Amino acid sequence: MEDKSRKININHYADGTASVLRKKVVFTELRFYQRSEVLFHLTKTFCKRFLPERGDRTVDQMVQAARSTKQNIAEGCSDGQTSMESELKLLGIARGSNLELLEDYHDYINYHGHEEWFGKNPRSESLHRFCREHSLLDEYKPLFPKMNDEELANMAICLCHQIDKALTKYIERRDREFVTEGGIRERMTAARLEQRTTQRETIEAQTRRIEEQARIIDYLRAEVEQLRKRLQSFEEENRE
Repeated sequence: MEDKSRKININHYADGTASVLRKKVVFTELRFYQRSEVLFHLTKTFCKRFLPERGDRTVDQMVQAARSTKQNIAEGCSDGQTSMESELKLLGIARGSNLELLEDYHDYINYHGHEEWFGKNPRSESLHRFCREHSLLDEYKPLFPKMNDEELANMAICLCHQIDKALTKYIERRDREFVTEGGIRERMTAARLEQRTTQRETIEAQTRRIEEQARIIDYLRAEVEQLRKRLQSFEEENRE
């Protein structure tokens, strides 16, 4: 039985044709994607400066986790136009990679005896405020060479937390949309039904116009017939 409460938002092309595609998401404008890009470049810088070039798999794992976060957000948002299932899966992978990277930075700080900034720590408040107000790579890049390993690690941890919080909310919103609207098959059905409804309404409107024109033509014919009879009567009177 059809769920009457389900409302699928259907997009349309310029000519009014219904589309099965969902609204395109410009992932580069999403702040959590922008921060994932910052985190990727920060991680490459961090590994190059503070971890050994060879013999430590942590380097490859951290860079790969940072890259996976960024790439899966991009791919998930792009795939979401046709497949919400694929989008949710890829965004889930991105979140998992981000949390894996967060754990690596925690391990580094603990192993090297550094302090993790949190709570009322003045450095923590300043760092969180900066990361909250900035999300573009160009705003961070000049800082990387000036920061030591403790500072970079804490910045990475802050970004990981912000990405996780925003990504979790985004996944939840997409999940609710999926439950409400369904996947591509439901959208295809809804688009076809809407297109049929539109075509039926167009045909009905055209039929009404034709019927109205037919009534006008019948009226004009009647008027012409009356005028013809009056003219004929007038001619007969003049002949007499």
